[in-house]
Amino acid sequence: MNASHQPPETFALTTPLYYVNDVPHIGSAYTTIAADAIARFKRLQGLSVLFITGTDEHGQKIQRTAEANQLAPQEHCDRVVARFAELWNLLEIQYDRFSRTTADNHKRIVKEFFMRVWERGDIYLAQQQGWYCVACEEFKEKRELTETGNCQIHTNQKAEWRDEQNYFFKLSNYQQQLEDLYRDRPSFIQPESRRNEVLKFVRQGLQDFSISRIDLDWGFPVPTDPQHTIYVWFDALLGYVTALLEPDAEPTLENALSQGWPINLHLIGKDILRFHAVYWPAMLLSAGISPPEKVFGHGFLTKDGRKMGKTLGNTVDPFELVKRYGSDAVRYYFLKEIELGQDGDYNEVRFVNILNADLADSFGNLLNRTLGMAKKYCRGQVPERSGSEISENCILKSLGLGLGERVSQAYDSLAFRQACEEIFILIRGCNKYIDEQAPWSLYKQKKQAEVEEILYSVLESVRLSAYLLAPIVPNLSNAVYQQLGFGIDFNNKNLVNSRELFQNHSQWGILPPGQALGQSRPIFPQLELPASS
Repeated sequence: MNASHQPPETFALTTPLYYVNDVPHIGSAYTTIAADAIARFKRLQGLSVLFITGTDEHGQKIQRTAEANQLAPQEHCDRVVARFAELWNLLEIQYDRFSRTTADNHKRIVKEFFMRVWERGDIYLAQQQGWYCVACEEFKEKRELTETGNCQIHTNQKAEWRDEQNYFFKLSNYQQQLEDLYRDRPSFIQPESRRNEVLKFVRQGLQDFSISRIDLDWGFPVPTDPQHTIYVWFDALLGYVTALLEPDAEPTLENALSQGWPINLHLIGKDILRFHAVYWPAMLLSAGISPPEKVFGHGFLTKDGRKMGKTLGNTVDPFELVKRYGSDAVRYYFLKEIELGQDGDYNEVRFVNILNADLADSFGNLLNRTLGMAKKYCRGQVPERSGSEISENCILKSLGLGLGERVSQAYDSLAFRQACEEIFILIRGCNKYIDEQAPWSLYKQKKQAEVEEILYSVLESVRLSAYLLAPIVPNLSNAVYQQLGFGIDFNNKNLVNSRELFQNHSQWGILPPGQALGQSRPIFPQLELPASS
């Protein structure tokens, strides 16, 4: 079995390779925002990050969609991929590799992997009968269909009866190895609710699954039998491996695996959990490759408490959402308001209210009023105090001293909501502290030392909050840091990727005394609902 090739200071993560039957939706955006926030945080920590996203472009669904639009399949894929790239740019997604399953180097990887599994004796030809959902690209058991014969996931999609010869992968051979994997590595599947779903499914007994189709042109031919086309999942999952290849490297499994395997984290929607947590590790074990470290299945999104769908006419267009409110607003709402792993809801009124309350009012007004006082009372400079000189009785110091560690633990657990809540305890504490201490009154009483201690404590707390929020709202954090007199750009990977910088800036008390402060400007605009809302 291939040993781990990763040096300890690297972190590799993936989104799913999104299916290009249609333009990206809000669910795709949600997964990718979360993955980007993890990647950004790991870079802040000084790790070498490899963030992989991309597209799954083969299969019958793609072929039919292209035909319906009178396009060649490749032309259809290219058009949709361009829309993914456009949305990721709008959302400030800093991916390192974009993997496309139609790429030539991917074809070579799939062929080599198939032959490894073939030579292991884990692939055979047999007759397949059953109900097939084209949207899922998967055969369904009767219990997985509605009373009307529709797929339970794609409820407007009637399952089709199939009776054909397919090549099968001997998943049943890996029952015990998978159970051992889940037992020995309890964190392999997260969160716990998803792990329990997989354990229940596997304990029912694993069935071999088909990995080829006979009536499909759009895909790679089976190396040992070109009349068959490799089934989408056996092809698509290997896109994670292909993405590891250096651009000029020979496309071999060994070259790919040497550049960052095993993947530390696959972040996916719960609807494709079975493929990533059961089929994928079994395929890898068959090929003599170590499984990834963790598979995290997040929940679904609803709108106004209802399932979203084109037929219901209640989808959320992520392009329009970002263009209307900005990338920071979208990133903050979906990571702060929805606990990753649970289902979550989008409601536009709540969206606007939360963004205004947290980022415009609590945080933005805090910085604005404090910079105003620093300009008036301290000549527009950081007060001549240092963090070590601030009294241990200062509530902001006591809140701030352990904040970096608490927020780091939350990020490492993918608990973005908890990270935001921890940070906003400090931000709300700052507003309360100013109101209670009333530095304007102390200034009139000529208590300059007390004024400076108050303003230093607040400015440093604002700085720390902005630093720890940077993986979620990088543009807002940039604005805060610039106004505090720093030259750090949180959208520049090279500027933030430093272990020493993280060890320094994630701690409370590092704001340099006497540093010139910038011009105060709103860091987040007040949002307004569209007139029709």
